[in-house]
Amino acid sequence: MSGAGELRARQPKAVHSALTVLEEVARCGAGVTAQEVSAGLDMPRATTYRLLNLLVQDEYLVRMPDLRGFALGRKVVELAHLVAPAPPPLAAREVIGRLRSSVRGGVHLVRYEGDRIRIADADPDFPLSDEQRIVRRLDTSAIGRLLLHELAHGGYDWSGLVQRPFRDAEPLIRDVERLGYARQVGEVTPGHGCLVVPIRDDRGGLVAGLSLSAPSERIERPAALLDLLIDGSRQLQPLLI
Repeated sequence: MSGAGELRARQPKAVHSALTVLEEVARCGAGVTAQEVSAGLDMPRATTYRLLNLLVQDEYLVRMPDLRGFALGRKVVELAHLVAPAPPPLAAREVIGRLRSSVRGGVHLVRYEGDRIRIADADPDFPLSDEQRIVRRLDTSAIGRLLLHELAHGGYDWSGLVQRPFRDAEPLIRDVERLGYARQVGEVTPGHGCLVVPIRDDRGGLVAGLSLSAPSERIERPAALLDLLIDGSRQLQPLLI
């Protein structure tokens, strides 16, 4: 935050107090007044007003139209989106639902934003085995390898995004190039694997992927399953760009 005086961000107590005020506004809901926040936290009224004003100044809070109450601001919404992106539109969820009903395995929708992976719709019946590892180390899963291929072709330095030696990740990129989709077999969960087909925008940029988690033999020989995923990705493309 950019407040002056004793409320500078380098002072842990002031930062903690500001976060406590932010949490109280979130708990009480839009329209909560400064007096209500002060009473709810048993915080001096002058301190509460000062913190509320700083949070409004830095766009973590906004004032309600009547100027009496407060609500969460733009920056909080942006942070929440980074942690949990907005769900895909209803029409996209319907396409994914039909796929899940016809495929024995986990069907997941992921979003790609620069060098980041967002799990947009994970299959609740077949959860991802290690979501944090998948999104942080691109060589771990098919989901990451598809992005790794994209970054490599864009001239991006991806060496810090993989856990294996740089040279050992290059065959993974060539595998995606050869197949047109990414796959991983037995490296995250023994006996299981995953594959993901790309969803691209009108300029060919990678925006999302449709992933299948299943026993290894089905990933190694996907046959009709791959056709179903490719068809699903085509249906999803106009709904996601």
